[in-house]
Amino acid sequence: MKLNKNLTMLTDFYEFTMANGYYKKGMGDTIAYFDMFYRNVPDNAGYSIMAGVEQLVEYLKNLHFTQEDLEYLHSKGCFCPEFLDYLKDFKFACDVWCIAEGTPIFPGEPIVTVRGPVAQAQFIETMVLLTINHQSLIATKANRMVRAAQGRTVLEFGSRRAQGGDGAVLGARAAYIGGCAGTACVMTDRDYGVPAAGTMAHSWVQMFPTEYDAFKAYAEIYPQDCTLLIDTYSVMKYGLPNAIRIAKEVLEPQGCRLKGVRIDSGDIAYVSKKIRARLDEEGLTDCKIVVSNSMDEVLIRDLIIQGAQIDTFGIGERLITSRSAPIFGGVYKLAAIEDKEGHIIPKIKISENVEKITTPHFKQVWRFYDKETGLASADVVALHEEEMPQGEPYTIFDPTYTWKKKTLTDYTVVPLLQPIFQKGKCVYEKRPIQEIQAFCRQQVGTLWPEVKRFENPHSYIVDLSPKLWKIKQDLLEQY
Repeated sequence: MKLNKNLTMLTDFYEFTMANGYYKKGMGDTIAYFDMFYRNVPDNAGYSIMAGVEQLVEYLKNLHFTQEDLEYLHSKGCFCPEFLDYLKDFKFACDVWCIAEGTPIFPGEPIVTVRGPVAQAQFIETMVLLTINHQSLIATKANRMVRAAQGRTVLEFGSRRAQGGDGAVLGARAAYIGGCAGTACVMTDRDYGVPAAGTMAHSWVQMFPTEYDAFKAYAEIYPQDCTLLIDTYSVMKYGLPNAIRIAKEVLEPQGCRLKGVRIDSGDIAYVSKKIRARLDEEGLTDCKIVVSNSMDEVLIRDLIIQGAQIDTFGIGERLITSRSAPIFGGVYKLAAIEDKEGHIIPKIKISENVEKITTPHFKQVWRFYDKETGLASADVVALHEEEMPQGEPYTIFDPTYTWKKKTLTDYTVVPLLQPIFQKGKCVYEKRPIQEIQAFCRQQVGTLWPEVKRFENPHSYIVDLSPKLWKIKQDLLEQY
């Protein structure tokens, strides 16, 4: 669903009350820095996938308040006229940095940074979180399922189970970034270029006098792309024999092949093996077996271990809703402000829950890659103006257990946060969705196998630079 409507008012009410308060206290133009980061990987996995940046860009480009918006706010009776006048002439003026879509991301590191007038930088919190949280969640889940399938095709089939239209359309987009080969959602194909695929429902078969008649009609209409749903009545007694008849009597005389058969129920491991054996006996060795059912990465792995003969998985509700872990816990926190002279004043939030203590200041995230293996060794969160060494030994240390140290040598290092807005002007370069998917595949390939383990994955290293660590410790001691 392309963003052709004004979503400015899709925000939490306290964003308005705070912005109005900042304005009344003369603080609205104070420059503030906010970070989005997340605390825990869904499904206790080793990494997540960054997604949703393109929709965040569209939202920020369309930020404006309509007369209807202003009349609504006036009706609340709690906003001063000067603030409403400010909104009337609102122009987005922030700088924004993001980690690129498709990049593996880890807890605690900034994945979006916003710098600008506090009234603006605060106001966009809700949509930053909504957009990145949702698509990163689905892209992460899709990537797990695709890896579990071990090279077999995975399709996203979840529109009818999604939480609303945006959940279906943008969820399918995110699933494609995560590695799915296509989607059943037509709008995602039309608007984002994610290939749409599909065959028939049981109702098609039921509409005809016999199953054979239904298959014959479908094959006559789509001879080059004929996949038949064979479990409306009985797979082995009727469905598969009828599909084979269609292949021999209708398709092959035209020089076409039966592309696939699909099952939607039953003991999939057992039935798929019986189907494969029968198809091979009939010379239909190129006919694919497609399975669509309530599946996730755990069931996919089990089916493969059991020797199930499946070529394509069509996955619905457990992907589009990320059923096993339906929340991506991204948060948006103040990291610094600037004084009138432009000096950065770091800010910290402290909690008895250690993981909720924020990391202050204006930051950059650097990823270190081992030159010999090409694999990612660690991420280091540093002050934005810090330069990382280029190859000479660099010692990293755990920010909590500081005695845990490791010296990196023979590496390359790259910054992950890239500008997408500069003083309110969009500088983001849009990429084809296929390019984002390929980038994701390549980047996941740079992770150590231990990090990609499904059970008890190795914790990827995310450390702080010594300068940033000291600033954080000084603030902790101060407060």
